[in-house]
Amino acid sequence: MAQVENNIFGIGEKNTAFGQYFTGLTYRHPLVKKSTTIKAGVSNITFTPAARTNWHIHNNGYQILLVTSGNGWYQETEKPAQKLQAGDHIVIHEGVKHWHARLKIVGLVIFLSHLALVNGLNRLVMKTTKILIISVNA
Repeated sequence: MAQVENNIFGIGEKNTAFGQYFTGLTYRHPLVKKSTTIKAGVSNITFTPAARTNWHIHNNGYQILLVTSGNGWYQETEKPAQKLQAGDHIVIHEGVKHWHARLKIVGLVIFLSHLALVNGLNRLVMKTTKILIISVNA
């Protein structure tokens, strides 16, 4: 396996617990678990090349992505895709349909890692076989 550069939280284990939300190989390292007193969970998610989430939304809450290493993409419905790199953050409000990914680039083996802070429930909207980036804000 290729090394994940500067992944201070560790890669974790294969992400089988949330597999229905992903296409391709991802890893998950849970850092903070939700409980009756802690309303948001935090995990480090690592995407291998060509791995991505399926289109999904968050009900009764939100998601915050904090990119810790590598680069990738984020897109909301009817908006251009945004390039992600270490240091970027995305706030995803309740009900916003979106995906995030480490798309494959020929000749590069770079992973994407981000902390995902999630409050609320995930809901799968649509499984994807391909993601086509029509317009990109660099």
